[in-house]
Amino acid sequence: MAMTVQVEIVSAEGAMHSGQAAMVYAPGQMGELGIAPRHAPLITWLKPGDVRVEDAQGQVRQFYVSGGLLEVQPDVVTILADRAILAQNIDEAAALEAKRHAEDALSGQMAQFEYAKAQSELAEAIAQLRTIEKLRKMKTN
Repeated sequence: MAMTVQVEIVSAEGAMHSGQAAMVYAPGQMGELGIAPRHAPLITWLKPGDVRVEDAQGQVRQFYVSGGLLEVQPDVVTILADRAILAQNIDEAAALEAKRHAEDALSGQMAQFEYAKAQSELAEAIAQLRTIEKLRKMKTN
Protein backbone atom coordinates (compact mmCIF):
# COMPACT_ATOMS: atom_id res chain seq x y z
CA MET A 1 0.00 0.00 0.00
CA ALA A 2 1.35 3.42 -0.96
CA MET A 3 2.07 5.95 1.75
CA THR A 4 -0.31 8.88 1.93
CA VAL A 5 -0.84 12.05 3.93
CA GLN A 6 -4.11 13.72 4.92
CA VAL A 7 -4.72 16.93 2.92
CA GLU A 8 -7.09 19.70 4.00
CA ILE A 9 -7.76 22.71 1.75
CA VAL A 10 -9.84 25.38 3.44
CA SER A 11 -10.84 28.84 2.23
CA ALA A 12 -12.94 31.64 3.66
CA GLU A 13 -15.94 30.06 1.92
CA GLY A 14 -15.40 26.72 3.67
CA ALA A 15 -13.70 23.35 3.21
CA MET A 16 -12.68 22.69 -0.40
CA HIS A 17 -10.97 19.33 -0.09
CA SER A 18 -10.30 16.68 2.51
CA GLY A 19 -8.66 13.39 1.69
CA GLN A 20 -5.52 11.29 1.39
CA ALA A 21 -2.75 12.12 -1.08
CA ALA A 22 0.49 10.55 -2.23
CA MET A 23 1.83 13.97 -3.27
CA VAL A 24 0.82 17.64 -2.98
CA TYR A 25 2.20 20.47 -5.13
CA ALA A 26 1.69 24.10 -4.08
CA PRO A 27 2.89 27.57 -5.19
CA GLY A 28 5.16 28.70 -2.34
CA GLN A 29 6.51 32.24 -2.20
CA MET A 30 9.97 31.03 -3.25
CA GLY A 31 8.77 28.54 -5.89
CA GLU A 32 6.72 25.40 -6.28
CA LEU A 33 6.74 22.98 -3.35
CA GLY A 34 6.34 19.23 -3.56
CA ILE A 35 5.07 17.65 -0.34
CA ALA A 36 5.25 13.88 0.09
CA PRO A 37 4.11 11.80 3.07
CA ARG A 38 6.41 12.22 6.11
CA HIS A 39 7.71 15.56 4.82
CA ALA A 40 9.51 17.67 7.41
CA PRO A 41 7.27 20.15 9.25
CA LEU A 42 6.96 23.43 7.39
CA ILE A 43 4.95 26.64 7.36
CA THR A 44 5.10 28.98 4.37
CA TRP A 45 3.10 31.62 2.55
CA LEU A 46 1.49 30.70 -0.73
CA LYS A 47 1.28 32.94 -3.76
CA PRO A 48 -1.57 32.80 -6.29
CA GLY A 49 -1.42 29.63 -8.36
CA ASP A 50 -2.47 26.03 -8.66
CA VAL A 51 -2.43 23.35 -5.99
CA ARG A 52 -2.36 19.77 -7.23
CA VAL A 53 -3.33 16.86 -5.00
CA GLU A 54 -2.31 13.45 -6.35
CA ASP A 55 -3.85 10.35 -4.78
CA ALA A 56 -2.23 6.91 -4.46
CA GLN A 57 -3.77 5.81 -7.78
CA GLY A 58 -2.22 8.75 -9.66
CA GLN A 59 -5.47 10.73 -10.00
CA VAL A 60 -4.89 14.48 -9.69
CA ARG A 61 -7.32 17.10 -8.37
CA GLN A 62 -6.33 20.63 -9.22
CA PHE A 63 -7.31 23.80 -7.34
CA TYR A 64 -6.60 27.50 -7.77
CA VAL A 65 -5.65 29.44 -4.61
CA SER A 66 -5.32 33.21 -4.49
CA GLY A 67 -2.70 32.98 -1.75
CA GLY A 68 -2.68 31.85 1.82
CA LEU A 69 -0.72 29.64 4.15
CA LEU A 70 0.61 26.08 3.86
CA GLU A 71 1.33 24.03 6.98
CA VAL A 72 2.96 20.62 6.80
CA GLN A 73 2.91 18.27 9.78
CA PRO A 74 4.04 14.62 9.70
CA ASP A 75 0.52 13.30 9.07
CA VAL A 76 -1.39 16.26 7.60
CA VAL A 77 -0.95 19.03 5.03
CA THR A 78 -3.22 22.03 5.61
CA ILE A 79 -3.76 24.82 3.11
CA LEU A 80 -5.53 27.88 4.44
CA ALA A 81 -6.35 29.83 1.30
CA ASP A 82 -7.67 33.34 0.97
CA ARG A 83 -9.79 31.96 -1.85
CA ALA A 84 -9.82 28.49 -3.40
CA ILE A 85 -11.59 27.26 -6.52
CA LEU A 86 -11.67 23.83 -8.11
CA ALA A 87 -9.61 24.45 -11.27
CA GLN A 88 -12.32 23.22 -13.62
CA ASN A 89 -14.71 25.83 -12.16
CA ILE A 90 -12.54 28.88 -12.99
CA ASP A 91 -14.35 31.31 -15.28
CA GLU A 92 -11.81 31.90 -18.05
CA ALA A 93 -13.72 34.84 -19.56
CA ALA A 94 -13.87 36.57 -16.16
CA ALA A 95 -10.14 35.95 -15.60
CA LEU A 96 -9.31 37.41 -19.02
CA GLU A 97 -11.49 40.45 -18.28
CA ALA A 98 -9.85 40.93 -14.86
CA LYS A 99 -6.42 40.72 -16.50
CA ARG A 100 -7.37 43.32 -19.11
CA HIS A 101 -8.88 45.61 -16.46
CA ALA A 102 -5.76 45.37 -14.26
CA GLU A 103 -3.47 46.05 -17.21
CA ASP A 104 -5.54 49.11 -18.12
CA ALA A 105 -5.39 50.34 -14.53
CA LEU A 106 -1.62 49.90 -14.42
CA SER A 107 -1.16 51.97 -17.57
CA GLY A 108 -3.02 54.99 -16.10
CA GLN A 109 -2.09 57.55 -13.48
CA MET A 110 -3.09 56.44 -9.99
CA ALA A 111 -2.17 56.60 -6.35
CA GLN A 112 0.35 54.11 -4.94
CA PHE A 113 -2.41 52.12 -3.19
CA GLU A 114 -4.41 51.76 -6.41
CA TYR A 115 -1.26 50.73 -8.28
CA ALA A 116 -0.50 47.99 -5.72
CA LYS A 117 -4.11 46.77 -5.89
CA ALA A 118 -3.97 46.63 -9.70
CA GLN A 119 -0.69 44.69 -9.55
CA SER A 120 -2.26 42.20 -7.14
CA GLU A 121 -5.34 41.79 -9.34
CA LEU A 122 -3.13 41.25 -12.41
CA ALA A 123 -1.06 38.59 -10.62
CA GLU A 124 -4.21 36.78 -9.53
CA ALA A 125 -5.77 36.86 -13.03
CA ILE A 126 -2.56 35.56 -14.60
CA ALA A 127 -2.33 32.78 -12.00
CA GLN A 128 -5.93 31.73 -12.75
CA LEU A 129 -5.18 31.63 -16.49
CA ARG A 130 -2.03 29.55 -15.87
CA THR A 131 -4.07 27.13 -13.76
CA ILE A 132 -6.56 26.74 -16.62
CA GLU A 133 -3.66 26.15 -19.03
CA LYS A 134 -2.15 23.45 -16.78
CA LEU A 135 -5.54 21.78 -16.41
CA ARG A 136 -5.90 21.65 -20.20
CA LYS A 137 -2.43 20.12 -20.57
CA MET A 138 -3.27 17.47 -17.95
CA LYS A 139 -6.44 16.54 -19.83
CA THR A 140 -4.58 16.09 -23.14
CA ASN A 141 -1.88 13.87 -21.61
